Amino acid sequence: MTTTAPAAAASHGYIREKDRYLARLKRIEGQVRGIHRMIDEDNYCINILTQISAMTSALENVALGLLDDHLNHRVTDAIQDGGPQAEAKIQEASAAIARVVRSYQ
Repeated sequence: MTTTAPAAAASHGYIREKDRYLARLKRIEGQVRGIHRMIDEDNYCINILTQISAMTSALENVALGLLDDHLNHRVTDAIQDGGPQAEAKIQEASAAIARVVRSYQ
């Protein structure tokens, strides 16, 4: 399930780091292709698992960075503005944090 912001909303908090995020994701794509190749070439399981662990960690770092940017940008702005929008952003952030935490288990 994805949630999209209204079209009139300000730019996303990650926009300053967009190129860095894209570069990280490109490296992760390369890691996935490398893992695919390792399996195709019948590499040793432990070596494949090591690469999967590295890729998972890299993806988790992207998720945590985006979450941090969201909290520092959207949630902070909503709290400063107050009203029902603030509560909605806090609930949205809490749900996102819960999804991220569940994905680590």
